[in-house]
Amino acid sequence: MIDPFGRHISYLRVSVTDRCDFRCVYCMAEDMTFLPKKDVLSLEELDRLCSAFVAKGVRKLRLTGGEPLVRRDIMWLFRQLGRHLGSGALDELTLTTNGSQLSRFAGELHDCGVRRVNVSLDTLDPDKFLAITRWGKLDKVMAGIRAARAAGLAVKINAVALKGVNEHEIDDMIRWCGDEGLDLTLIETMPMGDIDGDRTDQYLPLSLVRSRLMEHWMLDDIDYQTGGPARYVRVRETGRRLGFITPMTHNFCESCNRVRLTCTGTLYMCLGQDDAADLRAPLRTGDDGVLADAIDEAISRKPKGHDFIIDRRRNRPAVARHMSVTGG
Repeated sequence: MIDPFGRHISYLRVSVTDRCDFRCVYCMAEDMTFLPKKDVLSLEELDRLCSAFVAKGVRKLRLTGGEPLVRRDIMWLFRQLGRHLGSGALDELTLTTNGSQLSRFAGELHDCGVRRVNVSLDTLDPDKFLAITRWGKLDKVMAGIRAARAAGLAVKINAVALKGVNEHEIDDMIRWCGDEGLDLTLIETMPMGDIDGDRTDQYLPLSLVRSRLMEHWMLDDIDYQTGGPARYVRVRETGRRLGFITPMTHNFCESCNRVRLTCTGTLYMCLGQDDAADLRAPLRTGDDGVLADAIDEAISRKPKGHDFIIDRRRNRPAVARHMSVTGG
């Protein structure tokens, strides 16, 4: 699949549910209204859709949410998609998780062919963790990370940089990741959805974070990519990789190889645009050709870049849907 700007689309992110057992302050409102179950694709339908993308050249599948591991029988979908790893049609099957369910599923994920996971973790302070997630328990996530590593999964930590919340902990996060042998990626908060707060209070540009870090750490640029948007350096003192995802201060649109599928069968060609394609209707025709044509038509509309902006005057999100709908 090649979009109008010559970019090869080889990476599909699939939000298997909009539900989550956390209510992170930068992602959701505390009193969320989730999709009725009747609107959500079955696991069998998600398998068919993902397989259609694999047939069209997608080499990397990432399951996200909400929290993907809270979806009932989700391991069935991982097992089914794992067959594409065995055939060689797929290079990687992975997921992004808050870590709350990893203790239960780490071993089975490895058995399905998953070899690495991204765990969202914004602080090492239990009280602050509860404040950020509203419902989460840090010790449960830490136990999940240990279980994942014991099962043979590589773990990368994702941390959203939040002004006045965790900005002074980033040195500690780097040090902890170094001690634990983990890579870390820092992410700028994105203006998506109503979160019951002022987003301008949260926004912390990673250009500022990086300049601060360079006062204490030697950061060496490296040529390393995972297929996602992060740009990496190596922290000389720890030997670990540190990534920066900067949709606000330096977008990564020129190399975008991703599209995002929701649990309702809606395909978003860009995280930061509202244009979307309904793939549920063509999927339910049962005609693989109709579905393939619908995917091609959607890719032909992939925009050059996003329109993210922190609106300081009107304090409203650039995109109305919550992050949990498309999984980041």
